[in-house]
Amino acid sequence: MRAMTVGALVALLALAPAAHAADSVGKAGEKGAPFAQAWGADNVGQLGNGAPNSGTNVPVTVSNLTGITGLAAGLDFSLALLSDGTVWAWGSDNNGQLGNGGTNTNSSVPVQVPNLTGVKAIAAGDQFALALLKDGTVRSWGDDDNGQLGDGGTNTDSPVPVTVTDLRGVTAISGGDDHSLALLRDGTVRSWGDDDNGQLGDGGTNTDSPVPVTVSNLTRVQGVAAGGNHSLAFLRNGTVRSWGDDSSGQLGDGGTNTDSPVPVTVSDLTGVRAVAAGRFHSLALLKDGTVRSWGRDASGQLGDGGTNTDSPVPVTVSNLTGVKAIATTEDHNLAIRSFCDCGKRGDKTDSTGNIVFAWGENGSGQLGNGSTTDANVPVAAVTAIKNVAHIAAGGAHSLAA
Repeated sequence: MRAMTVGALVALLALAPAAHAADSVGKAGEKGAPFAQAWGADNVGQLGNGAPNSGTNVPVTVSNLTGITGLAAGLDFSLALLSDGTVWAWGSDNNGQLGNGGTNTNSSVPVQVPNLTGVKAIAAGDQFALALLKDGTVRSWGDDDNGQLGDGGTNTDSPVPVTVTDLRGVTAISGGDDHSLALLRDGTVRSWGDDDNGQLGDGGTNTDSPVPVTVSNLTRVQGVAAGGNHSLAFLRNGTVRSWGDDSSGQLGDGGTNTDSPVPVTVSDLTGVRAVAAGRFHSLALLKDGTVRSWGRDASGQLGDGGTNTDSPVPVTVSNLTGVKAIATTEDHNLAIRSFCDCGKRGDKTDSTGNIVFAWGENGSGQLGNGSTTDANVPVAAVTAIKNVAHIAAGGAHSLAA
């Protein structure tokens, strides 16, 4: 549920997790973005600026990080993919989610995940991480209490990357609270980990799986997103399927908040080009650059300017157009939006770029607008990045590059 790039769209191309998601809007060039910024909670160093316990409601620069081609954020840790195919991590390491083989020691600055190269996409779950390699296989590390590492083991945490079992031809990945998703080249989806609410989508008996299983009745998939205990997939025809937990209407099928162990169709939703899944809510980016949301709205995370009322069907996020990428997490959301002040500065020079908008829970300053007040409509994050290419939303922190 946590990270993507405009060209890789978080939930769309696998930079997302899920409950903790990431998204991207395009190529920042072969060298990647020159720096990253972070904001929100910093109790275990997840902002990465070398000053733990210094949470902030305005962005700060992540230390010693350049050439960034992807971001992902877990509950209280962060990941960055660099142009050389290496992965760097910072924040909490209580379950080995930094992947550096250490002694579960938190880090307030990025550390390299060793013995991991050739990575083309990253994703973060609650306390675990995923990496998609260029050869179509997947590595995982961190928390494994529900089998979310997918290595067929004995639910043992791993402080170093392990190989997900029997998985080839993967084109996208996403991590939820305690489950994982992988989109295969043939348009089908595999899932593994926690299945308490049917989030694996295999129509089974809500039994956790330490190895990938096939999501039932799902083909022609173009992108996936794993949320708290639910999952999303959008198809080549622009419609969306959902499965798992529906306690707050996050499946979006207009039903009676009933969990589903198999995919159901999200109501009245077409023209979708990316999806993102939060803890109890969901997002969809449409081809026209607008965003739809559904599920829980206790902190304004639906962004429709309403009365914090949950919705079992999609509603329109207010005052948000020109969106290129989305990311969501526990209870807050991020979007990359294009802008142009064309002719407005009086100097006959047009200025264009991509900026970050945010909405939902803001108790730790994770919206990045200099406030700690929740927002039920999108507000601009005050980053120093003129042309944002990547975003990621963590438990109570945010990232951009």
